[in-house]
Amino acid sequence: MSDSLNDLRERINHFVEERDWAQFHTPKNLAMAMIVEAAELVEQFQWDTPADSAQLDNAKREAVSHELADTFVYLLRIAEVLRIDLIEAANKKIDLNALKYPAEKVRGSNAKYTQYE
Repeated sequence: MSDSLNDLRERINHFVEERDWAQFHTPKNLAMAMIVEAAELVEQFQWDTPADSAQLDNAKREAVSHELADTFVYLLRIAEVLRIDLIEAANKKIDLNALKYPAEKVRGSNAKYTQYE
């Protein structure tokens, strides 16, 4: 098993093809499935204190890892269906965010860029 993003994409594609699930993998369905999994991730932390959320026991770490994996798989799948290179898109978005959030203006602040423009 490889740890490269491309190998994982290929493994997911093969998994989907073996089950003839591509017919169900519309962008709408995948986006909805991804957000459901993200909600299940949030549910893992719902009543935790900030400190508790940073200190996971083994069982909770495993549950969180499963929800992160589900969310990640759907993210990769929707990018595949829409032919979006996530690495390229993420790099472009970081470049845009660097313009919106110049380090010298926002260091140590969690304010949205519209609050300091």
